[in-house]
Amino acid sequence: QVQLVESGGGLVQAGGSLRLSCAASGRTFSSYTMGWFRQAPGKEREFVAAICSSGRQTYYADSVKGRFTISRDNAKNTVYLQMNSLKPDDTAVYHCAAGRSCGGLRPYDYNYWGQGTQVTVSS
Repeated sequence: QVQLVESGGGLVQAGGSLRLSCAASGRTFSSYTMGWFRQAPGKEREFVAAICSSGRQTYYADSVKGRFTISRDNAKNTVYLQMNSLKPDDTAVYHCAAGRSCGGLRPYDYNYWGQGTQVTVSS
């Protein structure tokens, strides 16, 4: 069982930056692939980024490539999402998730989910 708690969301102007954090409980964090997904009102949950258990492999949605960076600190049981050059289209609730499949890009690849943190980007 893994419990995930996100933080770091907020309101930011277009072009600004935010860093999201996701703290995980349990001693098996380092064995999980960690992902970030987002969901805007009226839209389906979409993949943002993922990082495999070792931290050496990362994956990004085309819409955030070059602007967002995912990283993890296995000693702190935490995964991060650094978001730069934010756009109004990035406005959504951001969820972190834990799964067993390295390279998983779909919600059903993940077993555990956090409650989410709101990111709002004003124009």
